[in-house]
Amino acid sequence: MHDDNSMMHTRSAGILLLLITSAALAAAEAPDFDRAVRPILATSCISCHGAEKQKGSLRLDVKRLALAGGTSGIEIRPGDSAGSYLMARLRGQGDEPRMPNKGDPLTAAQIATIATWIDAGAHWPDDPAGTDVARTRHWSYVPPRQVPLPAVHRQDWVRTPIDAFVLARLEQEGIAPSPEADRQTLIRRASLDLIGLPPSTEEVAAFIADQLPGAYDRLVDRLLASPHYGERWARLWLDLARYADTDGFEFDSPRTMWPYRDWVIRALNADMPFDRFTIDQLAGDLIPDATTESRIATGFHRNTMKNSEGGVDPEEARWETLLDRTNTTAEVWLGSTFGCAQCHNHKYDPITQHDYYALLAFFDHSDEVAVPTGATTTPADGKTHALASLGLAEKATGQAETNLRIRGAYVSKGELVTAATPAFLPPLPAGVAVNRLALARWLVSPVNPLTARVTVNRIWEAYFSKGLVETSDDFGSQGTSPSHPELLDWLAVAFSHEWSLKRLHRLIVTSATYRQSSLVEHAVSERDPYNRLLARSSRFRLEAELLRDNALSISGLLSPAVGGPSVFPLGPSEIGRVNTNKENMTWTVSAGPDAHRRGLYTFWRRTSPYPTFATFDAPSREVCTLRRPRTNTPLQALSGLNDPAFWEAAQAFGRRMALAPGQQPADHLAYGYRLCVAHEPSRATLGRLEQAFAADCAAFAGDAARTRSVCGARDASPEAAAYIMIANVLLNLDETMTRE
Repeated sequence: MHDDNSMMHTRSAGILLLLITSAALAAAEAPDFDRAVRPILATSCISCHGAEKQKGSLRLDVKRLALAGGTSGIEIRPGDSAGSYLMARLRGQGDEPRMPNKGDPLTAAQIATIATWIDAGAHWPDDPAGTDVARTRHWSYVPPRQVPLPAVHRQDWVRTPIDAFVLARLEQEGIAPSPEADRQTLIRRASLDLIGLPPSTEEVAAFIADQLPGAYDRLVDRLLASPHYGERWARLWLDLARYADTDGFEFDSPRTMWPYRDWVIRALNADMPFDRFTIDQLAGDLIPDATTESRIATGFHRNTMKNSEGGVDPEEARWETLLDRTNTTAEVWLGSTFGCAQCHNHKYDPITQHDYYALLAFFDHSDEVAVPTGATTTPADGKTHALASLGLAEKATGQAETNLRIRGAYVSKGELVTAATPAFLPPLPAGVAVNRLALARWLVSPVNPLTARVTVNRIWEAYFSKGLVETSDDFGSQGTSPSHPELLDWLAVAFSHEWSLKRLHRLIVTSATYRQSSLVEHAVSERDPYNRLLARSSRFRLEAELLRDNALSISGLLSPAVGGPSVFPLGPSEIGRVNTNKENMTWTVSAGPDAHRRGLYTFWRRTSPYPTFATFDAPSREVCTLRRPRTNTPLQALSGLNDPAFWEAAQAFGRRMALAPGQQPADHLAYGYRLCVAHEPSRATLGRLEQAFAADCAAFAGDAARTRSVCGARDASPEAAAYIMIANVLLNLDETMTRE
């Protein structure tokens, strides 16, 4: 029997153990400040409470100042979120307005993150002496780390690790994911996303009939193995590489760049590891045993515009290409807008003017060279010429250095700067030769916290319309914080293990997150109108080139040939005129199948891009394009209905429908509908198509001239013309032009 004192000691020890255990659990569950809290403050608070401005005398980008509070008193009380005035302002409690005052309110999850952080003690790492912590400790400058998969209730929904992160966030918000899309939608979605082409009716039927386990996985593997996979994903990369077939500027002379474009396609089809994909393009001439292929890859930075006008200073023109190479490298691999630092230190990010010119110095030690490809070409002069593709080569002497330009002006030389990585990121390894090869290897090394994150985010954006970081072109302090930071880090770490793009694609498209229906529930739409929580699949119009590829494929006109010189497809009459921009060039439509090659192969003239692509938001490619906008204009509808290329596709599609199996027009019309959207038409839809077909037949029966005009040189019967008109309608259906 214990006495009272021993019982009290036992009880006290138990209570103490419970408190210690609870404290340890709370600490373990507390959000990490740099990864979870600082991004919220940077995105929503720092513009009014940072280095530039301190409304209410409150500054939230420096620890000691934030904890000191402002004119309203102490804003953050560690261990007591309920008593922290900051939480009342974020929740809109009391008589004062909700914060941020002029911005979007924080989500429930963001508010909960800050509250949990405060309750756990508001742990905030000390500010290193002499540094701007808000910048150097920005979440994207901290190396990604392997994080455990979160626990979820609906474990049966999880197909890949991606789903655990997405579902955990949805369950936190009290939202259920959408049901899986039907098989017709899935095969069309996966086909358009992975190879940029719609599935054939036979492929759809085979997929629906395949009831064995793993049918969808087999579909994905087949698409990833297709030679058209490289074409589809090269299209996105060529925007980053600012690929074009002309120099730009006033002359805009033709150049031989298509061997570089074909190198990208081959590299992607072969699943070249992304680290090697990077190294070859930035420094393929410097790798041991460099090959013609690796030298062609350096065409990435020969895609800069070239000014050959009379009176141009050659050295200044070269300088402009160096600026472009510096900006593009930073944008593509670091997700950062370095361009501001050409003239002055970056206003928001820790990029100094010295950093900018230290990066530029890597390229100032290179010369432009022609790379023999081993191929030949026979232009209009009838003579056979060796084909060279216009690569880089390192200078034989000296070190990589350049002069800083005061206020960015070419003529105002400042201090001599040696090539180096940005000071706010880890340096190059000791002892390496400081050249483009060292830079390329550093970009894809474990010490660089940005490249893997930026790349997986860009791939994610292609599938879901928005990246996990919505500002995929800006991972700096003015960009948005990740919607799913743990998922972004998990993907970045997983990707950087082997740098396999195909493995990353497979991981995404086999996830339950990707396979959701795109149908929108009203209640979920009100809470998450932009689908940042990923409670459904995204739905968006196809890209410019894919719209034309889609129409050509449906019509049966598409040439499946991969690679080769750029082609000149049919287009609006204006592009056939002689361009007198100093360099006369006539757009002569390519003969035979070349007129129906994929949009990827269309000759890209910077001063006069293919009009249909420009109408649907394709860039001129004068500079690196990280994200294409998606606009909606009347010109797009007019192009889809009247553009000669789309009209030619409608004529071929109409003839294809007329020859489809079946005895009745309804059979042919249903076949055409399936070609466009991979679904059977509803009874109501088929009925409307039949009515329109009958009305068109009657109208054309009384107008022979119009019938011939619609049908062209082929069969000019009223029925043939009616099928063409229906084909024109089907090709312009919202569902045909949209990736569901």
